[in-house]
Amino acid sequence: MNAAESYAARIDAITEQRTRLVGEDDPGDRWSAAARRFRMDPRRELDANLHTVASYVEPDDAVVDVGGGAGRVCLPLALHCRAVINLDPSPAMGVEFEASAAGAGIANARFICSGWPAAETVEGDVVLSANVTYFVRDIVPFVHALEASARRRVIITVWSIPPPSQNAELFQIVYGEAETIAPSYRELLPVLWDLDILPEVRVLPNPFHDGTQQPATREEAVTAALQRLRAGEDQRARKAVEDRFDELFSSGPDGFRALWRPDVRELLITWEPRRRR
Repeated sequence: MNAAESYAARIDAITEQRTRLVGEDDPGDRWSAAARRFRMDPRRELDANLHTVASYVEPDDAVVDVGGGAGRVCLPLALHCRAVINLDPSPAMGVEFEASAAGAGIANARFICSGWPAAETVEGDVVLSANVTYFVRDIVPFVHALEASARRRVIITVWSIPPPSQNAELFQIVYGEAETIAPSYRELLPVLWDLDILPEVRVLPNPFHDGTQQPATREEAVTAALQRLRAGEDQRARKAVEDRFDELFSSGPDGFRALWRPDVRELLITWEPRRRR
């Protein structure tokens, strides 16, 4: 089994486990309920991680953001380049993206509701995909499409432990089995190497923070834990969290802090597309 086949097998194992324990995902827009949470102020001061991404972008660039969601990354970049194009299959993310751009007075950004590879030809000087590859089963066509669309540079960012898998300890407690971890850099880099892509890899300075406030009460903490597992209506899961609450949370002046969340760092993986060299 080569690296791409192993990557696909990992995605299949996640889907099988999730379906068996929780049930099938809604076939509609999976991000509709959470889209608002991914919206951030485009005119905020860039943190160290996003500043590093922005350092690869030049003022005259067009940037394509594949799976850009509500514009958390590409809308701040729009303030530093000629144009951004956000391709994302979620209509709910598109609504948040367009509202965020309008609210910030950003006119050089547009949204295309599309998966990737896209049905239409889309090109940019820089093609970016941030926190998307964890969900991509057919990773080779995805990477080929990034290269084909990039005139100067491809950028992929991933977290060392993907956000969908940062609750693995909680998952084990609730379901009684180890969670299948989503693919990240350990799985992606061998795929790139098999494609004769030798990227630059940088570990970015800021640790992961999802931006959510700590729950103020025990009930809110339990509910938040179940939401992380998308198990809000599962009474068996609720009882498991309640029974082991004191080992899952610590109480402080800011509320209840989740003790199972690991320390996570962001990695930037970038290369010049070979057809442009």
